[in-house]
Amino acid sequence: MNDAEICYLTATDALKLFRGKKLSPVELMSAVIARAEKIQSKLKPFTFTHFDEAMDLARKAEAKYAKGARTGALEGLPIGIKDESFIAGKPTSFGSLITQDFVPDTTSPNNERILRAGGIVHARTATPEFSCATYTNTKLWGVTRNPWNPKFTTGGSSGGSGATLAAGTSLLAMGSDIGGSIRIPASACGVVGYKPPYGRNPDDAPFNLDPYCHTGPMTRSVADAILLQNVICGPSPTDIASLRPKLTLPTTYKPIKGWKIAYSMDLGFYEVDKDVVANTKAALEVFKSLGATVEEVDLGWGIDALKTATGHLWHLFGTYLAEHQLKKHRKLMCEYAIELGEFGRKSKASTFLASMEGAAKMYSTFGPMMEKYDAFICPTTALPAVKADFKLSRDRIRINGKPTKLPTDLAWVMTPVFNTLSRCPVLAVPSGHAANGVPTGIQIVGRSYSDADVFQAGIAYEAALGGWYNSARKRPQI
Repeated sequence: MNDAEICYLTATDALKLFRGKKLSPVELMSAVIARAEKIQSKLKPFTFTHFDEAMDLARKAEAKYAKGARTGALEGLPIGIKDESFIAGKPTSFGSLITQDFVPDTTSPNNERILRAGGIVHARTATPEFSCATYTNTKLWGVTRNPWNPKFTTGGSSGGSGATLAAGTSLLAMGSDIGGSIRIPASACGVVGYKPPYGRNPDDAPFNLDPYCHTGPMTRSVADAILLQNVICGPSPTDIASLRPKLTLPTTYKPIKGWKIAYSMDLGFYEVDKDVVANTKAALEVFKSLGATVEEVDLGWGIDALKTATGHLWHLFGTYLAEHQLKKHRKLMCEYAIELGEFGRKSKASTFLASMEGAAKMYSTFGPMMEKYDAFICPTTALPAVKADFKLSRDRIRINGKPTKLPTDLAWVMTPVFNTLSRCPVLAVPSGHAANGVPTGIQIVGRSYSDADVFQAGIAYEAALGGWYNSARKRPQI
């Protein structure tokens, strides 16, 4: 294998090669780091890097495999960790000038499990300031660009994680999702992202108590998402919201022949880009070819569904920014973080109550509908991506030549409604590419807490397509 082939291995394939002594963790890490050093200045997927330490850990992993010693589930794999969760003794900037020198003395539960399983954190992945935008662009780290077309964003807020996977500079990555922050970059970068049901994976306080907030895996294959999800999942003594017992996902699944799949192209109120529509239709045809019945449904939702999500986010997330950052550090903050903080200042208890009532109304149609279907599918984003240097004050989102209905960066993404319905698992997978080269994606949504269902659908879909990134023609030309 040449270095590019090594860098684009799936994690599951790399582990098989490690165990068969056909590839060493040192060879893999060397190739990944060399590639990262070449593309970092152009794409900026990373904030902090730990390359020397990563090589030392790769040598230790290599020795374990050579001796046939016991190895962890992720032993020797390079993983990018979003620059918002903690690793004791290593800096975490949250993408902000305010916290650029912060070094935690604790490790987040997900990261603790990854490290215990032998995963090697060679780099931290870029995020918008405090993870509060759908694009990744900060005063501290600059603009993170899409490996498929650098003029466009990787999405946000886990934009660096999406970028590093698509660029071949990590085999696995972590994301978090409070309004689509795993699924948006998964779509824009052409990778896999999983938003688990609320509580499935532990998180840090205080947002572990926010049902909109989820941590989850980002990968280049569905099998890799299962691999990482099985490592990070399960109850944690530091997170009262984390669910018991631990759910271990199967690694093999039956075909989906005979399934009934519901879909909506626009969720009842989005304007959707023509390339996104075409690629979603093509994806639905794949499911039909697998023996599933595919039917369009009317969810009975309108623009109030998105307002329900923003009402919740502004009241909790916006207020958090207003109270903790905006009062003292406004001049240091990015435009989008200031805007969210201002929304928080204006929010009232009645705003939050209305969001709860709106969520109940949404599920009153979605829940009964899902009793008739095995899964629900819709596009992940209504537009493949906005420009990489998008600014709220300067740019207006237009789709099919039409201005969107909301003056917020959430207007181009179709993800927040499933943070509202937070107990529903959502697997985001690629659906193709737009004319500008930017990938597009679909969301596979399951019944509440039915995690395995979305992976069963995702495994079947990926197999039918022959996988992603497994040949040079399926990778971005960087």
